[in-house]
Amino acid sequence: MMKIIDKRRRAQIFRDRLSAAMDQAGMNRSILAREIGVDRSTISQLLTPDGARLPNAQVVGDCASVLNVSADWLLGLSNRPENAADILAHSLTMTKAPRALVDEQVFAWHQEAAGYKIRHVPASLPDMLKTPELLRWEYTPHLGRTTDQAIGASQDRLDWIRNSGSDYEIALPRHEMESFARAEGYYRGLPMDIRLAQIDRFIALHDQLYPRLRLSLFDARRVFSAPVTVFGPLLAVLYMGRNYLAFRDQTRIESFIKHFDALIRETDVADREVPDFLRALRAELTG
Repeated sequence: MMKIIDKRRRAQIFRDRLSAAMDQAGMNRSILAREIGVDRSTISQLLTPDGARLPNAQVVGDCASVLNVSADWLLGLSNRPENAADILAHSLTMTKAPRALVDEQVFAWHQEAAGYKIRHVPASLPDMLKTPELLRWEYTPHLGRTTDQAIGASQDRLDWIRNSGSDYEIALPRHEMESFARAEGYYRGLPMDIRLAQIDRFIALHDQLYPRLRLSLFDARRVFSAPVTVFGPLLAVLYMGRNYLAFRDQTRIESFIKHFDALIRETDVADREVPDFLRALRAELTG
């Protein structure tokens, strides 16, 4: 239920916030009066201490527009001074996503979240953990010479994991790992030696980096996730194929965190069990 504010109290809030917005914008009473088309005395009356006068809706709206704040904030109806368009622009952005993780924007997000826990659901196997041979097989048909950039970017991400102080928790469908190992679906035609080397790399990285790096496998028949990365409490990024959809408002970030945590609760192969699971896959291939 919305709390009703006394008229005198609301007038005080309006005076305080109007004065603060004027200071922020570098405007005095004369300039604001000229900008909104009223007499200077009108602004002076609005700012008079202990008064109970509130302006009409036209004046409130004009002040908000000129000072680039929301009318709701001036009147004490919101704690966010930004107008709705600015809030939306800040909380939701869309950026282009290249075929490989070679863009600086992704790395900038990792740097911004240094020290925070990173939760990651990749679109396939996580690029940062792939061998150069797997990256070359995967990206050369699409990227040609820029495959080396994808390999370099992948190594940069892994180096960042080693040195950033962030914990990385990665969740992906169990069938993704099995399809890779058996060269099925997307991985059809992937040579055996590349698959075996990649499995060995997963096991080695687990031994080197666990528990700062944790990989879990969930059953996609029970739960589903689109590719998403949550950068601590700062940012949640949804991968859409050609674009990243980035959210910065706390409500949505918390929703993505809860979604990821639900995936972990539903894991089919927990992080501690992944090396044994991979060894079993390897034995299946060689045995």
